[in-house]
Amino acid sequence: MTSGTTPGLTRFNTSADSEALATLHEVCSSSAWGSKLLAQRPYATAEALFLASDAAMAELTAEDLADAMAGHPPIGRPKAGDPTSSREQSGMAGASAELKTEMLELNLAYQDKFGHVFLICATGRTGEQMRDAVRERIGNSPEEEREIVRTELGKINRIRLTRLVETSEEENSA
Repeated sequence: MTSGTTPGLTRFNTSADSEALATLHEVCSSSAWGSKLLAQRPYATAEALFLASDAAMAELTAEDLADAMAGHPPIGRPKAGDPTSSREQSGMAGASAELKTEMLELNLAYQDKFGHVFLICATGRTGEQMRDAVRERIGNSPEEEREIVRTELGKINRIRLTRLVETSEEENSA
């Protein structure tokens, strides 16, 4: 269903610019990314929206990527009261206290090295898989890591955009 026009895509295409921009900001906190997607409305299909998102992500500067990452909490500490954050990080919900402590330590070491939170598309990943990923990626150069982060943000944006275009009016107002 995500390849064609859906009620969620129609609602996004026809909403006021300010409302659409606020919706895009919930998907990705990069204002450059959101502005690029807003400027290309209306989208004929969900796939056209996804491709525009990918293209906008590819064009983000290091500063824009930092802007995008600022909207993501550390793995293992989803934003309180944020169902999207909790859903995406559900792989850590049942993690042992030991694993949670280890993730906190790894997150801090990663943040010390790169200056931002460890970012990974956590949807569908276990706590152990996320721990293994941060262990592996902490050895990357800042340039390598920036491109991995760009890819991970693109995956997260696609998941969130899919939810946006598949959500009906009733689900949106609930």
